[in-house]
Amino acid sequence: MLIQFIADSCTNVRIEDSYRVSGDDYIAVKSGWDEYGISFGMPTKQLVIRRLTCISPYSATTALGSKMSSRIQNVRAEDIYVKRSSLHTIKWVLWMSGNYKHADNHYDSNALPVIQGITNVTIGMAAKAKKVPWTYTDVEGITSGVSPWPCDLLPDQGQKKITACDFPAEPLSIDRVVLKTCTYRVNHM
Repeated sequence: MLIQFIADSCTNVRIEDSYRVSGDDYIAVKSGWDEYGISFGMPTKQLVIRRLTCISPYSATTALGSKMSSRIQNVRAEDIYVKRSSLHTIKWVLWMSGNYKHADNHYDSNALPVIQGITNVTIGMAAKAKKVPWTYTDVEGITSGVSPWPCDLLPDQGQKKITACDFPAEPLSIDRVVLKTCTYRVNHM
């Protein structure tokens, strides 16, 4: 299976205006791998994902940090349309885990990323944790009728209190980049 787009340890990237079918994650946002990524310390930041139509029936539309050690920051995802996916074929709707493949057998099992500052999302935990659960800080957002109960930092708002979460009005620096049109012509003999 093939991931369609991978943003790994990069800055000022736009993934826009795409229609694709994927057998794996449609977009994977990463930053390094294990302690090597932590020591290298190059985050993925200033990433804009917008106006996508994707068919990803068995995996994530957007995977944040499936193999991540450094940071992911200032990621904006908007106007994403998902087709032909159902909860019967998708294993997890939102999954964050440090228990993934490793670059080698000598990895530091204590080298885990810190998750903080997540906004405009709803987060829930699995009913029974198999490993040590994540610790998190600075979590903001809304929840309604989530089962199992989400973290204590996200109180239940009830169905009638839910309103849309607006994206920040200020543009990211990548939004100010103007692309030039380049043409190239090949003369066939």
